[in-house]
Amino acid sequence: MTRSAWWTLAVLAVVAVVIAAFAAELGGNRTPGPSQAGDLASTARQHRDADTPEALAGLRARAALPPCPTGTDRPGPQELRGVVAECAADGTAVDVARALAGRPAVLNFWAYWCAPCAQELPAMADYQRRMGPAVTVLTVHQDENEAAGLQRLAELGVRLPTLQDGQRRVAAALRVPNVMPATVVLRADGSVAQILPRAFASADEIEAAVEGDLR
Repeated sequence: MTRSAWWTLAVLAVVAVVIAAFAAELGGNRTPGPSQAGDLASTARQHRDADTPEALAGLRARAALPPCPTGTDRPGPQELRGVVAECAADGTAVDVARALAGRPAVLNFWAYWCAPCAQELPAMADYQRRMGPAVTVLTVHQDENEAAGLQRLAELGVRLPTLQDGQRRVAAALRVPNVMPATVVLRADGSVAQILPRAFASADEIEAAVEGDLR
């Protein structure tokens, strides 16, 4: 083999190695496919790493939220089966479908930075006092900053059972538009009666909007 032929083969070998390495790099950095996207979604956080039980202890004491409903052995709303969120009162895991099984419920979706939400939450608390145990009023905080959510509830003096759901799992399962505040009305059998992407100014407004559905 001539010297020129040898050099040609050597150059071609080097080029082949470079191309193979480049292809491997592209494969490693490609956009996740459906299965990868699912894996990434499963690791999304409910709250910030900084929101440890120790860091939240004082805020939880100040907010003084009631325990989240535990529900019954009934499976609860079909759309919510398998959805788990965190109870803001104590950090325990809540099987959302079972927690809402057996009686009518009003779910209120909000975030600490939402000004209309802050105006509406006291009305939700008034409505719960008015209805008593006949209706479950459950709020769902939809931001990873759990500390800020607890701080907001403490400032407002609103003491309603609250789920911490930084992933919007509950809203996604119920197909609630990504707007806040929003309210979902569930009948006693677990079916969705209404999805209301709007703010309420008073308990009277809430009662007028939902009273025909809570049966």
